[in-house]
Amino acid sequence: MAIGPVEYMILGFPGNRFRGEIAPELAKLVNSGTIRILDLVFILKDADGSVTTFEFDQLDELAAFGDVDGEVGGLISNEDIEHAAALLEPNYSEALLVWEDVWATPFVDALRRADGVLLEGARIPRELIETAFSDLASAEG
Repeated sequence: MAIGPVEYMILGFPGNRFRGEIAPELAKLVNSGTIRILDLVFILKDADGSVTTFEFDQLDELAAFGDVDGEVGGLISNEDIEHAAALLEPNYSEALLVWEDVWATPFVDALRRADGVLLEGARIPRELIETAFSDLASAEG
């Protein structure tokens, strides 16, 4: 089975307030075949610093994530959760999401058939891109 690039993201929620606004957008990405959810864990740190993990079906606030189709699960280890929880302030929550970039699978397969290898890749912060586009517009104007 061909697998596209796999990425992860840790999303923070101040005040331990999970809300479902991102679930429909995540479902759109899955339903369009853009990504495939491989694992998703919710992490909560209370005021005393105690850490608890939840699946989407364990909290009413996470019910909207039940409509997001995931296929694998079990990829996020206890060590991953400990790493993510170390970033949390008290009374903060986060979602740890692992997904496959399904859209890139044909390109990755072609790269492999061409005996090519990925030498480097990174996500460029939005702020840097906005500044670069603004600078370009100023230079052209």
